[in-house]
Amino acid sequence: MKNKFLLILISFLLIISLSCNNKKLIEVVEVPLPNTAEQTTTIIGSPDDVRANEGSFQMEKLPYTYDALAPSISSTTLEMHYSKHYLTYTNNLNKAVLGTPLENLTIEEVLTKLDPNVAALRNNAGGFYNHSLYWKCMAPKAGGQPTNSLAEAITRDFGSFENFTTLFKDEATKQFGSGWAWLLVDRTGKLQVTNTSNQDNPLMRNALVSGTPLLALDLWEHAYYLDYQYRRKNYIDGFFNVINWKKVQENYDAVPKK
Repeated sequence: MKNKFLLILISFLLIISLSCNNKKLIEVVEVPLPNTAEQTTTIIGSPDDVRANEGSFQMEKLPYTYDALAPSISSTTLEMHYSKHYLTYTNNLNKAVLGTPLENLTIEEVLTKLDPNVAALRNNAGGFYNHSLYWKCMAPKAGGQPTNSLAEAITRDFGSFENFTTLFKDEATKQFGSGWAWLLVDRTGKLQVTNTSNQDNPLMRNALVSGTPLLALDLWEHAYYLDYQYRRKNYIDGFFNVINWKKVQENYDAVPKK
């Protein structure tokens, strides 16, 4: 009973003390994190300011600003992806080929000739080529469907654009862990869809499906996690809103026809 009386007295004195000091109780509320659209309102920098070290290979110039692909890809994600990851692959590739017979070859020639057992060369040559293609496969105010000969080839080899879209998204979704999804022309001239792990691609001698890549989708977490967290499927869907089909058509036209 005595302890109960002391507790009541202490509580009463505390209330008086707060009142005398004109203090107010503060309600604590949770503030939600900014959504993707809000994240893209601040532009971090310019891709034109990013330069690789001197070497055989230089970074593909990003043909749009960091915020140009929002909301499918935020400026924060694109800036980090381009100026950190892509830059690192480029610098490491130049170190890997320095003083070797590969130093004066094109990146396509490096990929077809490299030994897959040499991890530093395999990972960085793949990382450089894959990203260089990925940037060009996207554009602001893009998406939609391909036209002309590419559209005809897609209908010929997949039945319809809708069938291609479903197959490509399925290949991207089922890729376990880091990797890439591809649309390519195989050695017979047929379009195929495939995926690869890590920084591998269809030009390498160890590829399960070989051919010339036309379209690349990066499935590494750094490509989407800040925007989509664990919802990789949403990122894959968003990619179709920014596909630069005009560039993919140019890639297709550049492949020698059988």
